[in-house]
Formats: sequence, C-alpha cells, structure tokens
Amino acid sequence: MERNLNFDEIINRKGTDCLKYDFADRRGYPLDVLPFWVADMDFKTSSYIEDALVERAKHGIFGYSEGREDYFNAVKRWMKVHHNWDVERSWLVKTPGVVNALALAVKAYTEVGDGVLIQKPVYYPFFEVIEDNERVVVSNDLVLGDDNKYHIDIKDFEQKIKDNNIKLFFLCNPHNPSSRVFTKEELIAMGDICLKYGVIVVSDEIHNDFVFEGEHYVFTTVKEEYKDITLVCTSISKTFNLASLLMSNIFIPNPRLRAMFKHQLDAAGISQLSVFGLEATKAAYNYGDEWYEAMLKYVKSNIDFVKQYVDENLPGVKVVDGEGTYLVWLDFRRTGIEFEELDRRIINEAKLWLDSGKIFGKVGEGFERINVATPRAIVKECLDRIKMILT
Repeated sequence: MERNLNFDEIINRKGTDCLKYDFADRRGYPLDVLPFWVADMDFKTSSYIEDALVERAKHGIFGYSEGREDYFNAVKRWMKVHHNWDVERSWLVKTPGVVNALALAVKAYTEVGDGVLIQKPVYYPFFEVIEDNERVVVSNDLVLGDDNKYHIDIKDFEQKIKDNNIKLFFLCNPHNPSSRVFTKEELIAMGDICLKYGVIVVSDEIHNDFVFEGEHYVFTTVKEEYKDITLVCTSISKTFNLASLLMSNIFIPNPRLRAMFKHQLDAAGISQLSVFGLEATKAAYNYGDEWYEAMLKYVKSNIDFVKQYVDENLPGVKVVDGEGTYLVWLDFRRTGIEFEELDRRIINEAKLWLDSGKIFGKVGEGFERINVATPRAIVKECLDRIKMILT
C-alpha cells in the first residue's frame, strides 16, 4: 500500500545538500530566502521507490550495473499506459539526464558555428548547451496572444529554418516555462516543416506526465515519418522527484541517428549509470501509479489556488494560461514595476527565490516562474510575500 500521500506535510530539506534550499548564498541570494525556483518537488516520492532503494542498499555491493529486460518492461508499461506509446527496446538509450542528452545531440548532429532552433521563453539550459558547444542560438519566439496563451509563429518558424540553414530543433513539450501543451495540429505544423528541410527534432518531453488540459502527444506518434527525424527525451526525474538519481530514457527510432548519438555518449565516457536510478525507475513505472495520480491532483489544486489568489489579491499580475507542468508563469508587466526593480523587491524585500523571466530569454522580462509542487501552506506564503511588495 502506498504510504507517502500526505502532500500537505512540510518536510525540512535544509542540511540535505539540497540545491533548492542549501545553496542560496553560493548563488548570491540571502540565506533566508524561500525558494521556488528549481523544478523539483517538496514531496516525498512514492513509498514503493523508497522501499526499493532501501532494499537495494542493504545488498551492500554497488559495482557496475545495467538494466535488464525487467527495466525496459517497466518503461514500456508506463509509456503504453500513460502515453499510448509502444516503444521498442532497440530505440532506448539511457543518459544521466535530459540536458546531457541535449548537449550530446548538439555534438552529434551539428558543427561548430551551426544554428540550433529553440522557442523562447524557454528552459535556459537549452541555449547554454548550444552556446557552450560553440553553436548559435536561433529563436522562433513564442507569441503571447490576447487569449493569455503562448502560440507558435509558424511562418517565422519556417523562415528561421530557411534563413539559418537549421539542422537541429529543440522542442519543449509540455513547454517550460509557459506550461503550454502543444496541440496535435501545432505539432504537425512544426513537424512537416522539419521534414521538408531535413531538420532533426529533439523533443524534450520531461514534463509529459503533467497534463491538466488537452492531451500530450508524443512527437513521434503524431506521424509515422517523424520517427526518422526525432529523439524523444523522457525521465523519471520530474514525475517522481528523482533528479539526483541521474536517469533519463532517450528514444531514437532511427538507427543512423541513434548510432551518431551513442558515439557522442561513448566519446563523453558515459557507460553504465547508477544502480539506484535503475531500481527507482523500475519501482516508479511498475508501482507508482497511485502516488502519481494523487500528486497530480494535488498539484492541479495548487495551480487553481494560485490563479484564484492572483486574481483576487495581486493587481496587475496575471497567471499565463497553460495546460501542463507544475510551473506557473506569472506576468507582472501590468504592475508598472520595471523588471529589474521587480527582481530586487522579490529577492530583498519578499525574501523569495524565484526564476526571473529574463533568464528564459529577453522575451521573458517582466515575468517570474514559480514552482508550485510544494505544500499549499508554502505556496500561500510565497503569494502573501508577493502581495506585500506590490502594495
């Protein structure tokens, strides 16, 4: 029976080498800030995962390990049950993380000086792995419409590919930080253009288990032809709060693209991964459904709470509408507070550590990203502190 279903429980994470809580001073923030920045959850993971890790630790030997058929079967089960996706064993390549996979893809499919297409505002490691590998960031900026949702400028998408001879596109779906879950029609519009110009798509679907409206479509399932041009990046890290176990599953149906990717994996000296990551993945994908469904319901209630609180208490602030993730994108532009002053107030007066919109690209200035996968009382404390600096 699942034990860890009390998501209101406030757990002290300080002193646990926790990036979210223990490194404020090293990142230039006051020691007493309340953090809502990095995308991990303040909930205990499934007790089935807990038990599996404890049992494996009791063995006492932690040599080189590799996933067997039971590992793949667990992954295959989850993808079929939750995403209606039939994956094949030959497609699977394991990496220490999705960002690592993005960096390997840059090296595998582009040359120094090439442009790589992204869609700002977007998760900032996207442009870091491009620029740090001496490639050029090209952005098809998402457009915030009158309906308070971000949309793709498809005409600009194709033009950017043509003008910059783009070979590689990083798709983020569900999108971070806007929380959009792109429709099938939007995915087809982008996918057909990528087919037309021979663009390889790295589809970061790490938030694929957090969908509250609409439906998440695995990019390769939208059209059969997309299998030939796509890498799909998935992980247990967001869904079950296991980022430190360094385990991601990258699916590459095209044998040629898979070989090129694995060459870069080998060149980076990455082979077997953590036995604890293997065990956690099996436990999560075989037995984690109850915890996952309860957690998802709680996160959705937190998002609804934030929307109501902002509407009633934070004049000039708007929650941008999205359909997924546990990240809320707040638009402060109508408050009349310049974005640098806003950041100063948030950090030094409200004593909050949020993700300032500017780190997601210039189009993110005036926005703030908050992580609401935390007990409701802590979410309310964050919003109360924001209210204080606006009045």
